[in-house]
Amino acid sequence: MAKTYIFGHKNPDTDAISSAIIMADFEQQTGNTEATAYRLGEVGPETQYALDHFNVTAPALLNDDLSDQKVILVDHNEFQQSADSINGATIHHVVDHHRISNFETAAPLYYRSEPVGCTATILYKMYQERGFEIKPEIAGLMVSAIISDSLLFKSPTCTEEDVKAAEALKSIAGVDLETYGLEMLKAGASTKEKSATDILTMDAKSFNMGDYVTRIAQVNTVDIDEVFARQEELEKEMLEVSANEKYDLFVLVVTDIINSDSKILVVGAEKDKVGVAFDVELDNNTAFLPGVVSRKKQVVPQITDALN
Repeated sequence: MAKTYIFGHKNPDTDAISSAIIMADFEQQTGNTEATAYRLGEVGPETQYALDHFNVTAPALLNDDLSDQKVILVDHNEFQQSADSINGATIHHVVDHHRISNFETAAPLYYRSEPVGCTATILYKMYQERGFEIKPEIAGLMVSAIISDSLLFKSPTCTEEDVKAAEALKSIAGVDLETYGLEMLKAGASTKEKSATDILTMDAKSFNMGDYVTRIAQVNTVDIDEVFARQEELEKEMLEVSANEKYDLFVLVVTDIINSDSKILVVGAEKDKVGVAFDVELDNNTAFLPGVVSRKKQVVPQITDALN
């Protein structure tokens, strides 16, 4: 049986890493013994906390050429967020909870996308439907992914299905959701030891929005001012990256995980349209966005509409 490569998006977050591991386990329970999880970037401290807590090894970094290889995509579908050689691969299955964009295949495939807060929630439902065993470490990764993507159930992307899944999984994983969740989020929230490059790449995605290419990075913190004390350094890095990668717009979303607010930093020729998107005026390239925590639901659609 040929190997099946399973991976989430570039600059992987906890859901991307966890869902790859979970999907590999799911495939192995179907009899696909060659299903293997990979990652497309470095493991962040939040994700590493979850992996260490449940004694799971991080997937290997994907370096193989995927031409003519069988792949399964989790937590993404847009090719610019996927492996560099994705165009030559045979996509067998997609499990995702994001918008569908810039995606096409030459052959039919299994595609499962649901408007829930986390890919791991969909995977939990798939296990339930097939009657597959959910081992404690798999349950732990499911819970971790749900907590991460929902910001401990505070994000507007969080659905009742996400909450129900986490509640059903907590006893299998052996965790208290509030206690474990807050510790995990805090593990990834300090920026003091991170370089400007780390802050801008640890959770960043590129989006085609009309005629524009927009880069949106997000960092979770317990101290927004800690990040913005380095604004000059961050702006310089954002402008350099934009020039090299041909981004029309670069937005950094700094999210306070305790108070559920965000502050943005914006560079690019179209930066004023970001102010229009949120009905605010940028002050020194920044704006405070009360109640905004979700890039997928509260940032990407608004900027897309403004650019279009």
